[in-house]
Amino acid sequence: MLYGLMQDVPLMISALIDYAARYHGRREIVSRSVEGPIHRYTYAEAEARAKQLANALVRLGVKPGDRVGSLAWNTWRHFEMFYGVSGHGAVLHTVNPRLFAEQIVYIINHAEDRFVFLDLSFVALVEGIADRLATVKGFVIMTDEAHMPATTLKNARCYETLLKAERPDYAWPRFDERAASSLCYTSGTTGNPKGVLYSHRSTLLHAMAACQNSAMALSAMDSVMPIAPMYHGNAWSLPYLAAMTGCKLVLPGPKMDGASIEELINAEGVTFSVAVPTVFTMLLEHLERSGRKVPSLDRVAIGGSAVPASMIETFREAYGVTVVQIWGMTETSPLGTMATVTPEVAALSETERRAVLAKQGRVQFGLELKIIGQDGETVPRDGTTFGDMWVRSSWAASGYFKGEGGAKLDNDGFFPTGDVATLDEHGYMRITDRTKDVIKSGGEWISSIDLENAAVGHEDVKQAAVIGVHHPKWEERPLLIVVSKEGRSPSREALLDHLRPRVAKWWLPDDVVFVKELPLTATGKIQKSRLREMFADYRLPDV
Repeated sequence: MLYGLMQDVPLMISALIDYAARYHGRREIVSRSVEGPIHRYTYAEAEARAKQLANALVRLGVKPGDRVGSLAWNTWRHFEMFYGVSGHGAVLHTVNPRLFAEQIVYIINHAEDRFVFLDLSFVALVEGIADRLATVKGFVIMTDEAHMPATTLKNARCYETLLKAERPDYAWPRFDERAASSLCYTSGTTGNPKGVLYSHRSTLLHAMAACQNSAMALSAMDSVMPIAPMYHGNAWSLPYLAAMTGCKLVLPGPKMDGASIEELINAEGVTFSVAVPTVFTMLLEHLERSGRKVPSLDRVAIGGSAVPASMIETFREAYGVTVVQIWGMTETSPLGTMATVTPEVAALSETERRAVLAKQGRVQFGLELKIIGQDGETVPRDGTTFGDMWVRSSWAASGYFKGEGGAKLDNDGFFPTGDVATLDEHGYMRITDRTKDVIKSGGEWISSIDLENAAVGHEDVKQAAVIGVHHPKWEERPLLIVVSKEGRSPSREALLDHLRPRVAKWWLPDDVVFVKELPLTATGKIQKSRLREMFADYRLPDV
């Protein structure tokens, strides 16, 4: 083997904030604070404080490889942890505060966190579970001295006091780029959450791919706002992409309502944002009620669940915003595919082009994807034949932390996504269902996602979910569960009439029920498992 004569420089997360401070040092990071006011500072100031944090971790006895937990919103202090913790060589464990208390206890103990950093919003939550956190030596409340609360937490420190005692001249260490950098647990809709352990190498390779023009297409000219939480797939990598590109970073803090999001978009000239559909539903409802516009907003990336065609159309027609669908998962860092245009697709008719771009996206360089049918063979790229989707990438998981769930990779090194999908001739993938959510009726599969998207296209429907319920002849049949828009009362027959020309006849739901709200997971997705529990004894009409 003849090796190239190139320098072997390890890929370090600390290099991102170092670059941003050196070459985009005056670019702003703007946050809505938990305490209330808007906070502003620069990348240069952020790096100095991240170094102070790293020095504080040394003083606290945190060693490379130790896990440091966070229960925090998207703010500048949480951003500093992405660099101060990982840059020091420790592992940042972003804990989802929306999980049940029992799950939070489980994942902090499973991760063996040494310290937990928490926002003011979560002091009461952590006080209630602190005595069950077996490995935690102390807590850091992410606020200043003026807002430091009285607390029963043992060894509780004030974040700003902690940093004030340290110098900003920490020398970022270099080490094996394969070292663990951050830890994020899946939402645990079935069983206990499982940990995905990222490395410095995987994080930087993922960020390089994600900021390309074929993906998020970010540059220093952008102002980006990750509404997707930092505890959910590292805010879809935007804390890293922002530093890598030098774009302005706008962090929404704890206020995710439509009015608060619109206020920040307009005040800070946000050009790009990412979130799950439920958040953008709230934004669009606010814009419709208020008559407000978002002139700076150019494009949004939406993932987590399929984006209704009506949402894509409203953003485009009413506000001039391009929706780019994204598919990914915690296990893929999270970028997998993005529905960006190619010359081949651009040459299609408008109707055909929109149909292609309404899919979950095309495969990005660096990630391989295969779809396996029920016979165990790769399905044709015809856009209609679907099967189980598997992925392989430098930024995809090889397994879960501490071996939970056993071996995951197949003989070719592909990871099972749990999604059912199609792949078309242009290389665009469409999710038809989660493996556990697909409805099998009379030996044929029905896509709950396609039914949901069609239902949400009705003018009176705010949200829709479809689950399979027992049928004595067909095994399962679809049940449509609907949340109506405020002041609207669509009928069962009106919705079925709306669906008839849009789906195959045998896909038509056997019944429609109306609810005030749908149960959501901790990451804002519709919780199908809970719906199946709620309607476990539901009896379809005429059965």
